[in-house]
Amino acid sequence: MEFFGREKELEVLAREQELSLTSARFTIIMGRRRIGKTYLIRRSFKNTPCLYILAKNEAEATFCASLQRQIQRELNIPIYGTIRSMRDIFEILFSYATKEHLNLVIDEVQEFFYVRKSIFADMQELWDQYKSEMKINFITCGSIYSLMKELFEDKKAAMYGRLTKRIELLPFSIATMKEILRHYLPSYRNEDLLCLYMLTGGVAKYIETLIDEQAFTKQKMLECFINAYMPFLTEGTDLINMEFRRESAIYYSILSLIADGKNTSGEIDSILETTSSAYLRNLEINYSLVRKVRPVFASERSRGIRYRLNDNFLQFWFRFIYPNLDLVESQRSDLLLEIIEQGYSVYSGFVLERYFQQRIREEERFSLIGNWWDSKGENEIDIVAINRIDRQARIAEVKINPRKISLHVLEQKAQKLLGELKRYRIEYQGYSLEDM
Repeated sequence: MEFFGREKELEVLAREQELSLTSARFTIIMGRRRIGKTYLIRRSFKNTPCLYILAKNEAEATFCASLQRQIQRELNIPIYGTIRSMRDIFEILFSYATKEHLNLVIDEVQEFFYVRKSIFADMQELWDQYKSEMKINFITCGSIYSLMKELFEDKKAAMYGRLTKRIELLPFSIATMKEILRHYLPSYRNEDLLCLYMLTGGVAKYIETLIDEQAFTKQKMLECFINAYMPFLTEGTDLINMEFRRESAIYYSILSLIADGKNTSGEIDSILETTSSAYLRNLEINYSLVRKVRPVFASERSRGIRYRLNDNFLQFWFRFIYPNLDLVESQRSDLLLEIIEQGYSVYSGFVLERYFQQRIREEERFSLIGNWWDSKGENEIDIVAINRIDRQARIAEVKINPRKISLHVLEQKAQKLLGELKRYRIEYQGYSLEDM
């Protein structure tokens, strides 16, 4: 697949590269697995020499021996004796950067945590020692989101406060997904775009896999996704096991329940027969896999909290794949596809609502976008968007079929919101598959 998007990130990296010619620069790139961190880095150094190190969870002495050979080969540095510690490796590289400019990338840097956690303290000590004299463009990135936050953003972390730039790589925007689909299938239909958004959420590697398989239409995408020889079916397990190396069972259960619509702590506690609050907080704060959703205008103390998965891929995987792993193991893709198709109509309506909320957030001037429901959870409004600058509000209903949208019913539902919107210009709107 060709390179799309990431213009802003490339500009940031290019500026850091320029500044590093006269000073020490340290950038951390964070983002979920498959988001395109390594591809972005390689793209930014497309025509520039760079020492690229892929961190590995192996014996430190063995790893250092291979790094010693790589450094001698690529930087032409004579190193005498055998290097057995990462501290010595960093000292060689940082010392070199005081004399020659150095682009240094460490990919999957969190793997050092499992080799020897104190490597990061060594890195900090040497960085502080050599920083004032170095001409270095030092970039680290990693895929275990929670661990990267702990290692670089926690105030107790060794490298806390040393960063010059932090890039959190997000999924492709809706505009970029449209551009990609238009490039490969100019005649694409809106249902194809919705399916691409539903299955990938804009994650670069998932889109690339579908494009490489020439799965450009809704039906082809679904068939590719559930193909026993494709990586999608095991990807959810890989993602969760990578983040939760322990206690994964309870997290599987909670994420599965949320994906299936059991999205309040009361419902989750009742089904699991345990208290889930600590796990939900962990999923929200430390792993960024779920978020709390309150009705628009509700206070922080409101009890009407629902939980939603942030990630479209995981939402789909936990909704349709995880409950049917027996079919995956028996390679009954035909039955799995049948189950997905049976639930697709209802599920796609939920995804379409998420799609329009995201598109409004990305393309328009609204600062607050969310849902609204009454205290009984019965009377619901799909989208309430607030523009505090222009004093404008949009209240919208989302349906796959435009004929099922009733603005009259929507206005009646919105009566309870008018007290909060006294000085706002209110517009009522319907969004359907035709409006994508």
